[in-house]
Amino acid sequence: MQRKRLVVIGNGMAGMACLDHILRRKPHFQVTVLGEEPHPNYNRILLSSVLAGEKSVGDIFINTPAWYEENGVALLLNAKVTEIDRARKTVTAGDKTLPYDLLLLATGSLPVIPPIQDAQKDGVFVFRNIADTENIIARAGAVKKAAVIGGGLLGLEAARGLQKQGLQVTVIHNGDTLMSMQVDETGGKFLKREIEKLGINVLLDKTTERFLGNGHVQGVQFRDGAVLDTDLVVIACGIRPNVELARKAGLTVNRGIVVSDHLETSDPSVFAVGECVEHRGVCYGLVAPLYDQGRVLAAAITGEKGPPYEGSTPASKLKVMGIELFSAGIVRPVAENTDSVTYEDHLDGVYKKVLLENNRIVGTLLIGDAKDANRFLERMRKKEIIGRKHNLLFEPPVSLGSAEDVMSRSDSETLCGCVGVTKGTIIEAVREKQCKSVSDVKACTRATSGCGTCAGLVSDILKAVLGHEMTEEKKKDVVCACVPFSQPQLRTMIQTQKLKSVQDILDIYGNGAGCSTCKPALSFILDEALLGDHLEDRSARFINDRVHANIQKDGSFSVVPRMRGGVTSAAELRKIADVADKFKVKMVKVTGSQRIDLLGVKKEDLPKMWAELGMPSGHAYAKAVRMVKSCVGTDFCRYGTQNSIETGIRLERTLEGLYTPAKVKFGVVGCPRNCAEATVKDIGLVGIEGGWQVVIGGAAGKRVRPADILTTVATTDDAMETACVFFQYYRENGNYLERVYDFVERVGLQKIREETVLASPEMKKSLLDRLSKGKEKVVDPWAVESSKPVHPMQFNDFVLPKEKEALVIVP
Repeated sequence: MQRKRLVVIGNGMAGMACLDHILRRKPHFQVTVLGEEPHPNYNRILLSSVLAGEKSVGDIFINTPAWYEENGVALLLNAKVTEIDRARKTVTAGDKTLPYDLLLLATGSLPVIPPIQDAQKDGVFVFRNIADTENIIARAGAVKKAAVIGGGLLGLEAARGLQKQGLQVTVIHNGDTLMSMQVDETGGKFLKREIEKLGINVLLDKTTERFLGNGHVQGVQFRDGAVLDTDLVVIACGIRPNVELARKAGLTVNRGIVVSDHLETSDPSVFAVGECVEHRGVCYGLVAPLYDQGRVLAAAITGEKGPPYEGSTPASKLKVMGIELFSAGIVRPVAENTDSVTYEDHLDGVYKKVLLENNRIVGTLLIGDAKDANRFLERMRKKEIIGRKHNLLFEPPVSLGSAEDVMSRSDSETLCGCVGVTKGTIIEAVREKQCKSVSDVKACTRATSGCGTCAGLVSDILKAVLGHEMTEEKKKDVVCACVPFSQPQLRTMIQTQKLKSVQDILDIYGNGAGCSTCKPALSFILDEALLGDHLEDRSARFINDRVHANIQKDGSFSVVPRMRGGVTSAAELRKIADVADKFKVKMVKVTGSQRIDLLGVKKEDLPKMWAELGMPSGHAYAKAVRMVKSCVGTDFCRYGTQNSIETGIRLERTLEGLYTPAKVKFGVVGCPRNCAEATVKDIGLVGIEGGWQVVIGGAAGKRVRPADILTTVATTDDAMETACVFFQYYRENGNYLERVYDFVERVGLQKIREETVLASPEMKKSLLDRLSKGKEKVVDPWAVESSKPVHPMQFNDFVLPKEKEALVIVP
């Protein structure tokens, strides 16, 4: 039997999801797909994540070239179809003319460009595809200010992405409510407040009249005459169905391509799906309805017509980190019998609204707390009668534990709203197709391939069905499960959103509580990213950092005063001896770092001891610069070629007090005899005839690793600068608790050289400037807190009074 020729115009999410359903029915088709872009099918929903730097372009592809090949699909890229000849049943793309028996139109939508004067200026972009995204990112690297025209779903996501590129962003909306298609007036106020908390400026009731600038955009002029300076503009004013090809071919077109309940056009050989379609007078611009259409169309085009498509409940989620927003159905009353139930919490920024008609939910809006989004959406789809339970709508259901909770839902409940995947489909994939991980389920069902928020539900199903046989997903270098982001992502979030405290990060991006693993890490990342200009949270630090001393196994502490370069004086030694006697120090120990350690100190004695010593903290307790060990160099040694004492003291003064991913130990030696062991230190300077070698990544603890030579320089100033450039580079790029030697092996010596000693003068200066600004905020904790503790109990242990030591409750 001769195969029917199916030609698909459009290689986007709707068309390829529909084609996937068609292929599952194993029709006798010869399939050709024509796509205008140079890429295979990708997830357009995640372009905002690419703009934000959270994902790469490679992360968002849905169908790889191998998928087309494995399914016998001919894929033509960069193929813009210019004509459909329905009489001859051919389509023309460039110099190719392809015959068809069946034609599927999935031409999608086009961005709406308002009538703004000079909209063609350089620096003005739309935001619809990969090319747009890459162009915006390229431009963002050279400018400081951006404006987004349009305060809808896409506009807010674009604004957030631009902000994460480091730009100062303003959203311009011509109405009085952001996301006015999905949010009511009250919700709009909540949303505006949350967006502004992220550091994004919002201008409402502003109509953009023209773009200013000579050649490239330099400003936006509004109808009221006001002007906003900007270097980049993104227009995100909505979409319109892409119907010109269909209209030119003589198909019935209103706002979209008119289709039946089985997605047939006015020509029985031509079907249409997606954003280009108009069904029962409605055009859908969200992805879930397009997948619903695809299933119905697949049955019809293969000659197995099933249930008709009767429309979809539009539902959307805002993918702006830190803001939970879900909207489904109507958000404003449209009939006299529409009732509403609302909940407002202005302190926590939570707004919830449910609209009811004939005792059924017809609309849901959740801002600030959207964890029940799927529950409400399923009730709407089932048209569940609420009865007199409206006063309990926002009460959480009885919790059975996450895995038990999801398994208690019906198999018909949709868990992945983006793709329309039910619980039953996921369970079938796990049981029948041997899916053992979230990634496996994604490959089989496409669940989680949209916004990804259903991944937790999919994981719960896997745990319930497979138990210990479930394969855990490999974590992508996240700091902690409490705040599931990598250190570079968190650094960007902190810098772009003006997050000032550990609790800010946990409240917006984490579980609100944190743990002993992530809180110290977040403390360091805040300190480094904001150059010391953060709000210090004492509870987020280890006990050592809270009292500036090293706790010992018996609960006492050790005190190590700083001796720069390992050099001290008789006066300092007398002070140390007197203090040791006065506070009955249990042991005085000379350390391998050329310092003196006073061991067995009581916690309450710490501030008094610091005051009497009058010496700066040696930071022997901290993830910070510990010391610079030096030899006597040219001052006394007959072999010395460089002045290691002076250089070591200078280096220690420059960097002491700065926090680092892990402890950092320096060594400076005046000649290659290496008496101060610089070649097994984190950073070392080795004096040679005519200059210095700067070495990095040495170790002599549980593992021994000789340091790598970073570079050789002629002068002490050059050696100092090189050490400082690398030091700051490590501070900014090292993972928390990652020692320098592990960092060097992970990143690679060549890359480190390229980004430090071989970097441009501007890049080096930028690293040194940030180091200098961070150093400006450094204070000696012993000097400050010896006379003024942070709080009254800082150096006191809580001891239960004798009479309260035993508490007996008599029944």
